[in-house]
Amino acid sequence: MSALTELCQRISGCSACGLARQRKRVVPGEGAENAKIVFIGEAPGQQEDIQGRPFVGPAGQFLDELLVSAGLRRSEVYICNVIKCRPPQNRDPLPSEIQACESWLNLQLELVKPRMVVTLGRYSMAKYFPQQSISKIHGRVKRQDGILYFPMYHPAAALHQQSLRQVVEQDMLKIPRLLAEIDGVEEEQQEIKPQQLTLF
Repeated sequence: MSALTELCQRISGCSACGLARQRKRVVPGEGAENAKIVFIGEAPGQQEDIQGRPFVGPAGQFLDELLVSAGLRRSEVYICNVIKCRPPQNRDPLPSEIQACESWLNLQLELVKPRMVVTLGRYSMAKYFPQQSISKIHGRVKRQDGILYFPMYHPAAALHQQSLRQVVEQDMLKIPRLLAEIDGVEEEQQEIKPQQLTLF
């Protein structure tokens, strides 16, 4: 059993906050254990709670389309959420719930060791871009400790607000170029030059 699989089993038994009492299933995350990209959403929804898998409802179907448009396969990325259990009526996660799950998310990232983290929505964005507004920073990247952090609107936002759909699609299309820059740097064993990226 891999370390990531073992971690997901541990997450499935978590009772660190009140959400554990009303969930159907924990949704730890899924994908390639050596993924170059980790997508972090906000919280499981109804279908995720039923199936125990992230992004399998309407927002997940849109995410799958976005991945295809960027030349990515779901099986080669890793997908998870800030919190691992569904909040009642899909309400926003509470700060205490985010805090209770934070160590699980940190451990997942330590094991996957991604080159790029894509945040989907404002709650995952806040972990890496505190005090920022998603409307101002979406689609812009920052490099920290050798990892690229790339904030995007949550796919569900684009389903509820059609004007955001094109914005989300355009942001997703930036990912292959950014990833190619990382790969190129690793091959050449040199640092990415600051002007190659839009930094804060």
